[in-house]
Amino acid sequence: MIVLYTTERDYPWGTLRSTHASKTKVVLEEKNLPYRIENLPPGNLWKKPPEMLAKHPLGKVPYIEDGELVIFDSTVIDEYLEERYGPPRLMPSDPKLRMRVREIENFADEAMLIGSLPPIWMPYWSEPAKRNAAGLEQGREMLRTRDLPFIERVLGQAGAGGYACGEFSLADVPLMALAMVLDVDAMKLDAFPGVDAYLKRLRERPSYRAISPHTKVTEASSHA
Repeated sequence: MIVLYTTERDYPWGTLRSTHASKTKVVLEEKNLPYRIENLPPGNLWKKPPEMLAKHPLGKVPYIEDGELVIFDSTVIDEYLEERYGPPRLMPSDPKLRMRVREIENFADEAMLIGSLPPIWMPYWSEPAKRNAAGLEQGREMLRTRDLPFIERVLGQAGAGGYACGEFSLADVPLMALAMVLDVDAMKLDAFPGVDAYLKRLRERPSYRAISPHTKVTEASSHA
């Protein structure tokens, strides 16, 4: 059984999870693969204990164990799972579409999961009175001015299927993490109707239950 190492914690305002590990959890769920969660203390991301560095040299999550194989980096893990395991296929067969999937996945990963979302998401790991309100707004502004306009354009050009590259693919996987964060933050998306409808569509996928802030840690995996 695959073991997914991540950080998850229940709070009164919702269950909070690693955005990057949520990418991998979505792929595991979409492919209906048996897996087990090894839930690390969130403090390990700062303390970086030796046993964690032995699995991931940067002391981050996610990393997985698939038998004797240890793999780190969410994008690498997800492409491994796509290539190693069977349907549904999350990469199109056409080389141009595969390029487009990787391009959108890279943008979502670097612009949002590394850039605009941490200032929004990390404060929610603290009690409301201790949250950095200025940081929250800075993250939202980055979404409004750079990230969401791009995603709105992508969706407008996607054609049939309703997802970033038509049918659901690895391009949509990091955007499931965006759907998770904004499920908690409830940022207004009136200026981005395409994105708003798209995020609601992502939340309706069965795989979203495993990363939803409304699903408790002990209830999150349907395939463990």
